[in-house]
Amino acid sequence: MAQGKKHPVAKKTPVISVKKPVYVSPQLRAFMDITARANVIFKFPKGFKEIPAPDNEDFSFDYAMQLPGKDFEIWFQVKSQKENYAAYQRTLGNKETMQANPDSLYIGLGTAHAQAFTDDNSSYFTRIIPPKYLERYNADAGRSYLLNLLDLPITRHYKYGLLITLQKDHTGTILAVCFANEKGPEFFKNIDKASNCLKFKP
Repeated sequence: MAQGKKHPVAKKTPVISVKKPVYVSPQLRAFMDITARANVIFKFPKGFKEIPAPDNEDFSFDYAMQLPGKDFEIWFQVKSQKENYAAYQRTLGNKETMQANPDSLYIGLGTAHAQAFTDDNSSYFTRIIPPKYLERYNADAGRSYLLNLLDLPITRHYKYGLLITLQKDHTGTILAVCFANEKGPEFFKNIDKASNCLKFKP
């Protein structure tokens, strides 16, 4: 009985998955440059959408995003303090040129912004961020400010805000402001969704 010819086995062509390039907006690209200079890592949080950050003489921020349909948004400002710290060290011991220690600038920065968003000192409540929370962000110091906001067009008439400042000595400062119309559990749940998007490098 004649044997049939064996058919050659067709080789499977390997499937090569081509990843589409991820679009990076000019605002995000500029923000990533700023965060890199301040030794800060930024990871875009799930569910958020980029929005234009305000940049005028009253409020100048580097990046902003919102939770669509949630009445919640966040503005960020990141500053490298490396050059300021180097300049501060050069002026040590010279009473005429001595500068303020940049490692304490986060306090003035936070207070100035808190006052700009509210009408007086009684419209916000300040707390020092405990060390166990600072560790999550590789920060050395920080403060939070719970705000009763002024009714302003630039803040889209949001009623409440939580402003957070974080400082890594000799390195940089992070400032974030979260906006909402309610300050109940939903507000803090939304804050938690973005809580790990920014931190200093170890």
